[in-house]
Amino acid sequence: MRISTVTMFESGLTAMNRQQGKLMHVDQQLASGRRVVNPSDDPQAASRAVNVSQSMAVSQQYADARISTGNALAQEESVLNSVSDGIASAKTLIIQASSDTLSDADRASVATELKGIYENLLGLANTTNGNGTYLFGGYKDDAPPFVKESGGVAYKGDLGVREQQVDSSRKMPVGDSGVAIFERVHNGAGYVATAGTNNGSVTFTGPTRVDAADSGYGDGYAISFADNAGTLEYTVTNTSTGSTVPGKAGVEYTPGETLSFGGLSITLEGTPVAGDTISMAKAEDQSIFSTLESAIAALDAPAETATEKAARRNTLSTVSRELDNSLDNVLTVRASVGARLNELDVLDSVGGNRSLNYESTLSDLVDLDYGRAITDYKIRQVGLQAAQKVFTEIQGMSLFDRL
Repeated sequence: MRISTVTMFESGLTAMNRQQGKLMHVDQQLASGRRVVNPSDDPQAASRAVNVSQSMAVSQQYADARISTGNALAQEESVLNSVSDGIASAKTLIIQASSDTLSDADRASVATELKGIYENLLGLANTTNGNGTYLFGGYKDDAPPFVKESGGVAYKGDLGVREQQVDSSRKMPVGDSGVAIFERVHNGAGYVATAGTNNGSVTFTGPTRVDAADSGYGDGYAISFADNAGTLEYTVTNTSTGSTVPGKAGVEYTPGETLSFGGLSITLEGTPVAGDTISMAKAEDQSIFSTLESAIAALDAPAETATEKAARRNTLSTVSRELDNSLDNVLTVRASVGARLNELDVLDSVGGNRSLNYESTLSDLVDLDYGRAITDYKIRQVGLQAAQKVFTEIQGMSLFDRL
């Protein structure tokens, strides 16, 4: 078969180009550090690498969400810590103001301190984050959630709670509603006693839980006083059923007596008059601000008569119990925030391990074995040099050299 000179030249050039292309491909692998530079290098590995890369991107989005959620919860925890400190300080002042050694001026001074705590708590309730949105306004976070009105502080926020997807199967609340923090008591709160508009000087201490297993525990009660032919008597009524508590109807009143019924006990002192009442019921939702307003009003008002002093003491006793319930509620919310922060740490650990697995899988699929690649590079380099050498020698073959 006759082979023309053009054929020899084209064949040699093609061989050199092929060897040079292979060398350049290995050079691209070495430069990029990847075995699969183009999908055609390994279609199956390239397809799996795309899926793994997408999973890594989703995992990173969850990681970013956990960071923003953690920052929001950390700020809330810090605010709640300040709120609990404020309530504890208010409780200390209430105990101080309950002392009979204080004058009206001293109590007015305590009221001034309570006003400072009141304003501080209001400021904390209207805390904003770095974006200028209110922490405790729910979905309505573009305006202060707690607003002063003529009747006290009113909540203008939303009852909803924003949530963030922090993992594939976990959507976590980013905060808490202001109502849940400042206007509720936890479900384990006990009884609160309140005195009506009494004309006598009766005061109470308690109530105290004696037996939560008692069949009447959880019902509401009212102690009413009546004059029976010159003898002051009391009657305890179950306000939940409307019936009189057995053995507590028309009982002669003795100052300093401790009454026990419905799994509760309460100690009464002072001298009531007919028509005076004391009510007891399981604690219901109570605003921290209205509680402090009651205490401030009681301390600002001078008390001269025994009736006025008893009313002030009863108000402070009720306020003290309500502050205890409010503090317990805030601590419960703080515990919830802490639990969520701990959960984020666990999810971060799991997410970190998942990302490492993704990176390892992706590396196995597309990363380059440098030792093998360098060996291939040397082989391709030798192949190209051989092709160039052969082409040079073939180029020199001509019949004209024999003439």
